Order: sequence, then C-alpha cells, then structure tokens
Amino acid sequence: MAAWLDASDVVKVHTSGSTGRPKEMVVEKKRMAASARRTCEALGVRAGDTALLCLPADYIAGKMMMVRAAVCGLKLTEVEPSGHPLAGLTEAPALAAMVPMQVYNSLMVPEERELLVKIRVLLVGGGMVSRRLEEELGCMEGTAVCTYGMTETLSNIAYRVMNGPQKSTWYRPYDGVGISLNADGCLVIDDPLTTDKPLVTNDIAEIAPDGRHFRIKGRKDNVICTGGVKVMIEDIEMKLEGKCLKPFVITKKKDNRFGEIVVMLTEDDDTAGIKAVCEAALPRYWQPKLYVHTPRIPLTATGKKARKEAEEMVKDI
Repeated sequence: MAAWLDASDVVKVHTSGSTGRPKEMVVEKKRMAASARRTCEALGVRAGDTALLCLPADYIAGKMMMVRAAVCGLKLTEVEPSGHPLAGLTEAPALAAMVPMQVYNSLMVPEERELLVKIRVLLVGGGMVSRRLEEELGCMEGTAVCTYGMTETLSNIAYRVMNGPQKSTWYRPYDGVGISLNADGCLVIDDPLTTDKPLVTNDIAEIAPDGRHFRIKGRKDNVICTGGVKVMIEDIEMKLEGKCLKPFVITKKKDNRFGEIVVMLTEDDDTAGIKAVCEAALPRYWQPKLYVHTPRIPLTATGKKARKEAEEMVKDI
C-alpha cells in the first residue's frame, strides 16, 4: 500500500507467469483508480462495505483490491494468502476476490463454507472455473462472479454471473469496453480507460450475436496440432474434469511423426489407470500419447497451472 500512497504517478506490477516467465509492468495510478471505481459501481459495492484481501499483493488482483478499498472507501481486511482464506474469520466480507482453488477449499470446510455463502459479491478469477465448482456456488446467498481480465487490463474488464437468476455462460464487458476478434479468432479488447490502444489477447473467443457478450474457448498458445488435427488443451482438461482424482495438467511436446503430441503430467503414479480413464473419456485424437508422473503439478504464485513450466518438464522425455 505504501507504493500507492507515495508521490509517484505509477505502480509496478507483475504478470502471473501462467504462459511464460512473470514480467514487470509499470501502470498509471489514475488508470487503476478508474478501473477500481468501475468494478465497484458495476457490482454494487459501496463505501463502507467490507472487503477481503487474500491474494498476493505483488500481482494485479491483490493490488486492485487494495486500490478499490482506497478509492471507493471500503474497509479492508488483509489475511495471509493461502488455500483457506476464510479460516479464522468470524464475519463474511461484502466483497472478496479468490482464485478457484481458494473457493473450492472454502466450500469443503463447513465453517468456511458458512462464511463463503454469505459474501455479497465474490469475484472468482485467475483460472478456469470447473463445472462442479460452478454448481457448488449455487448455494451462494450473494452473487458469485467469474471475472475476465489480465494484468495488462488492470484486472477485470468483463464478468459473468455464476448463480441465481442472472446466471450466464457469457461474459459481459463493462460499459465503454469494446470487443472484437482478429484474424486468428483471438479476442481484441478496446478499453480506453485502462489501455492506450486496443489489446490483442491470446484468448480464442466467440462473440454473441449481440456483439456485446463473449465466451473464451481457450488460449491460442494452448492449441496442440497433432497429426494435422488441432486440439485445445482446455477442452481435454474439461472432458477429464471429475474423472481424475489427483491434480494433472495437459501439455504438449514436439514429435517427428505427429508434429506435436498430447502429454498428461499427473500427480497420480498409476499412469496405466490414468491412461484407461483417458481412453474411455476422450476422442482418439485427444488422448495423450505420453503420461508422465510428477510429485507436484507446477503452479504460478497465483495458483494457475504453470503451462510453460509443464511443457519444459516433458520436452526431453
């Protein structure tokens, strides 16, 4: 918070590193403040509301929670980032931002679940929200929101509601945010409030007929071209959701015959059993051709799957 209060007009932030090494960025405070006000206004968060900071403050999601508190008059409670951010709290905050892992862990502990369901606005971002987790969030008394954004857009520029009568599979950009697709089908964001020029993302997207809502299909760099067939890593992982009991990540490696092959990196040492699961659940071209056991799936500091690191781990096998 000291960096926000100093005389400088800018703040340093770091990208998450999910698809490469984390990078340092310098962003303007006035843009961060405008982004914070927009989020609070759109989601009905008001001065005097309580807010929970449970994400690392070095990254944009944590920094923006502090900025929202500072510019929107929120009462901020800070806890050490962990897999159980609600442990030890006695009262649910009005606003909280968590990664999917934190939400899932909180739902599994009765005392934490009781607090989670009472959060008025729960922002969930930083990773894919599984179907199972989204179904679990149907118990929320408040609103569970899946956000879309990145460091370059100063946190979220769009959201979709995951529970209640406004539940949707489509992201809704904030007012003033324009969206389009480039020739590769990747989302282009035009948001004068946070960026000087349109930002071309690596996210392959679908835009609704109304031109104002969108879905994310996967990342351009998560496409595996195997034997001439293009496969999305996210599609494979979604198909395997709930069928693999231990953490895993789908990655790829170069191959002389197929160009690239699908690889599963798994914490389950029963790779023969995992192979049988994949063969039963996946189309033939989606099935991994290599299964690699690892004691721990690589994750970023913000809890995302570290995909570049996973790819490096299998490169020479």
